[in-house]
Amino acid sequence: MDNRQPPKPHMGRHGGTPIRMKGEKLDFKVISRLFGYVGKKYKLLMLFVVLCIILSSIANVFSSLFLGDLIDKYIEPMLTAGDADFKPLLLMLMKTACIFLIGIISTFAYNRIMIIVSQGVLLNIRNDMFTHMQTLPIRYFDTNSHGDIMSRYTNDADTLRQMISQTIPQVISSAVTIVSTFTAMVSLSVPLTAVVIVSVIIILFGTGKVAGNSGRFFIRQQESLGDINGYIEEMINGQKVIKVFCHEQQSKEDFDKKNEMLFGNAYAANKYVNMIGPLNNNMGNLQYVIIAIIGCFLAILTATGRLQGGFGAFFALTAGNVASFLQLSKSFTMPINQISQQLNSVVMAMAGAKRIFALLDEEPETDEGYVTLVNAKEENGELTETDEHTGIWAWKHPHEDGSVTFTRLCGEVRFFDVDFGYNPDKVVLHNISLYAEPGQKVAFVGATGAGKTTITNLINRFYDLADGKIRYDGININKIKKADLRRSLGIVLQDTNLFTGTVMENIRYGNLSASDDQVIAAAKLANADSFIRHLPQGYNTVLTGNGANLSQGQRQLISIARAAVADPPVMILDEATSSIDTRTEALVQKGMDALMKGRTVFVIAHRLSTVRNSDVIMVLEHGRIIERGSHESLLEKKGNYYRLYTGAFELE
Repeated sequence: MDNRQPPKPHMGRHGGTPIRMKGEKLDFKVISRLFGYVGKKYKLLMLFVVLCIILSSIANVFSSLFLGDLIDKYIEPMLTAGDADFKPLLLMLMKTACIFLIGIISTFAYNRIMIIVSQGVLLNIRNDMFTHMQTLPIRYFDTNSHGDIMSRYTNDADTLRQMISQTIPQVISSAVTIVSTFTAMVSLSVPLTAVVIVSVIIILFGTGKVAGNSGRFFIRQQESLGDINGYIEEMINGQKVIKVFCHEQQSKEDFDKKNEMLFGNAYAANKYVNMIGPLNNNMGNLQYVIIAIIGCFLAILTATGRLQGGFGAFFALTAGNVASFLQLSKSFTMPINQISQQLNSVVMAMAGAKRIFALLDEEPETDEGYVTLVNAKEENGELTETDEHTGIWAWKHPHEDGSVTFTRLCGEVRFFDVDFGYNPDKVVLHNISLYAEPGQKVAFVGATGAGKTTITNLINRFYDLADGKIRYDGININKIKKADLRRSLGIVLQDTNLFTGTVMENIRYGNLSASDDQVIAAAKLANADSFIRHLPQGYNTVLTGNGANLSQGQRQLISIARAAVADPPVMILDEATSSIDTRTEALVQKGMDALMKGRTVFVIAHRLSTVRNSDVIMVLEHGRIIERGSHESLLEKKGNYYRLYTGAFELE
């Protein structure tokens, strides 16, 4: 799990509420990159959305203007007319109904389209995240909480969905409404429009002041959410340990601290933003009252003939004009209020987008290798490449002069003065030199932290060397493409990883092109066939929860079968039997012995009984090889291995 926690804000006296910090500015690079996903596939749809929004906004403005015409052109004349004619009013109402219908259809259309766009963008982002995640080095997953990584796929991605599906169309709609409404207001009354502008400036100033403190805390909220997800995942995986050691209370207290931190950041992020809506609504209501008073006063002056001609006509208003303007003033301030209410969605989306793009910007695993693994056939003592599966593998080595040489894959591994450290300032392995001939079984023993697993991690290039050289069949492994190198290696770990799917699919994971017969043959080789056939649906039994319905030994046998179906020339067995009982170990050991036959094998074991038949045993201490030899020769030396072997079979 990740030990690098996100930076914690300064806490207030009550511990849960961070001290106010300055807001964080919008990162336009992030915005541009995010909108790149929208424009990439949905440019035409977004143009259609803008068209629908324009139609919807025009329909809303028309409804306000219609109110003034209804009063001035129809209601007032009909009140004074002796014989009222309702036909013009009916035609006007039908015309208005058609415009409203266009507005309704347009609103429905762009909302439906934005669902397609938002979900499509999330589909592409998640695909890009997962694809890029497959290219990241093991170091990234060793130093980042798995729960925090998962949070980027769920919580952070969901903030983008909300912004794309709701905020973007809302902002476009608001912008179009503001422009069209402003034009209509100016056409009705310039003085009242000036009052509205002053009111809006005050609203915007207040909104900026209130919301300016929230930006950074939305980022911290997302980080705290990722942190708490990682902790929950850790606790779920470790429930048995928690209960065995009665650690429930301490786990709850640790969770409460993280939850309190999330509460503090979420509270700080939302407390100002949630004030914006009520504040703007009340400011809008106050503006409405002021306009109503001024408008009615001007309408009365106009009706009594006091505002006629010249300068007076500039202020002249009818009752219908006042009614329309009041509606327009609401339509003008409402989009501003709606945009301000979307600020928290925007800032949260920016925080989520930054975390998502941070994953996408992680440096992928580098691979300068050019030597590849190919099928080969032998003719007249020479190897040549073939498309047929001959059972012979060779390293295809292109040279600068254009020539190509083929080296048979045998499984010879040699270390030359290898130094390595996970961090540059802390060297884990010192001057490691060893060799493993094809078909040899090499065992590593030593205390936890001695460097046993690290050596095997270097063979498959999960990590690269600090100094020295490793040759595989005489080829520097840095020249071999990582995918081809790892394809030639089989690994059986102490902790088995089974995936949701059938037993057949889990074994075939080692070789996706393997037939059913090959899978069954691998299971028989690993001594797993017998128990698999006794499962409810045999090889078609569905495994879930990492094979929770199987015993530890059965899961390990499936893991060995998976390695067997890959048929690699080199095997790495990393404490493959340390977590199972002695009786099961005997069965698993038979499977491993069959698997190891004719292969170069590196064994890491805590139980020294499992390494007695190794060709060579290497004893490690603090990253150095201090003894090497066969089981018998090391016992004769009566050194560290002798003391370990005679003292206890369990190294720890």
